[in-house]
Amino acid sequence: MTTVTLDAFDLALAALLVILNAGLSLRLGLALERPLLVAAVRSAVQLFLVGLVIKTLFALTSPLWTGLMVLVMLLAAGYEVQARQTRRYGGAWAYGLGALSVAVGAGLVTVLALIVIVQPEPWHQPRYAIPLLGMILGNAMTAVSLALNSLTTGAVRERVAIEARLALGADRATAMRSVSHEALRTGMMPIINAMSAAGVISLPGMMTGQILAGIDPVEAVKYQILIFFLIAGGTGIGVFLAVYVGARRLSDSRHRLRLDRLRPAA
Repeated sequence: MTTVTLDAFDLALAALLVILNAGLSLRLGLALERPLLVAAVRSAVQLFLVGLVIKTLFALTSPLWTGLMVLVMLLAAGYEVQARQTRRYGGAWAYGLGALSVAVGAGLVTVLALIVIVQPEPWHQPRYAIPLLGMILGNAMTAVSLALNSLTTGAVRERVAIEARLALGADRATAMRSVSHEALRTGMMPIINAMSAAGVISLPGMMTGQILAGIDPVEAVKYQILIFFLIAGGTGIGVFLAVYVGARRLSDSRHRLRLDRLRPAA
């Protein structure tokens, strides 16, 4: 089976759909046209550059360069988590908490998948390591962003209720339980929805891409199931770590609510 290749004209035709959306936003006064066009250009440039980098990494198969690429991805994910918060933590926590959570969640699961499940030779082969980490990391980043935003905004919104529980003798974990649980549910909901809808409502991107590339559909399904389970694992670890540490940061050892550790809303 031959693979259908795309040229610049094909991509330009698809880009017309983005331009159409920008035009509708301009006509309706939504003020979304600039962010939409900037995001479209940014994604195209970033993807082309990453494609060139990954092509080079595939040829080198060097653990040093693969590790450098992984580090860049993790650092960028940490920045994106921080940037998506309405109420950010103060100091190094603003960046560190999100970066640590996605790095631990996505990193552990990716290494487990490479060493135990996929088992490429060598295990750090970039053809497997980079795509696997990218898919797990991207989803974990979104989940951690949602969870932390839900946690901080929920703590501010329910300040009176939380302080009342503390005043009645509840410890900080009990006082913040409702906010923490809501943050956990918010963070896990995207991957739960994605797995629930797969195959019936939507065909996931990796599976679709493999089928278009000529891979047997059953084999593509196996890989997609693997990816879903890995994403769920990495997302869960990242979200639970972020909410647990984040909730403790919003209180202290004397079981007081410490919203002063948050920056004012942007």
